[in-house]
Amino acid sequence: MTAAVQLGESFVGDGVNAAHINTVLGHRDGPAGTAWATALASPSQGHVPFVAVLRPSLPVKPMTLFVTKAAPAGDEHGLLIWGPAQAGVAAGVADAVADGVIPREAADTHAVIAAVWVNPAADDAETVYRNNREATRAALANGAASLPALDEVLAARDHPTNPFFTPLSTTKDT
Repeated sequence: MTAAVQLGESFVGDGVNAAHINTVLGHRDGPAGTAWATALASPSQGHVPFVAVLRPSLPVKPMTLFVTKAAPAGDEHGLLIWGPAQAGVAAGVADAVADGVIPREAADTHAVIAAVWVNPAADDAETVYRNNREATRAALANGAASLPALDEVLAARDHPTNPFFTPLSTTKDT
């Protein structure tokens, strides 16, 4: 690992069961570790960061803090966050280690923060799981590769779009 902190992003799927993941990966003794500990110790209304586990008492390595981007809108939404989304994030981190995106030697020295969006209207646990697993693994790979490339960002600047908005006019103001 060459960067002190690797930042990654990935959006996988479509509709209400899509996953949007942002990741921070870095050494526990650096800014990523400080941010990890601070976030864990600083919950706020509706946003309680927690350690992602593969099963009870088996946290994924590197230790991963799951941070919700959407407060639970009800019991069903909360169960999708704590169940399939958490399982997907944990499995995605383990996939990144198994695939060499995160070196095995970093498993005990580094920490991951995963900011996770689960739509309050999500309705398919298996799809939420699959999309979060794939998005987590992809976000970590993107961070390791310093993606996106700046040329790609600059080429897209006049045509922004996302699942919630596409401007009618794509010309920039002068």
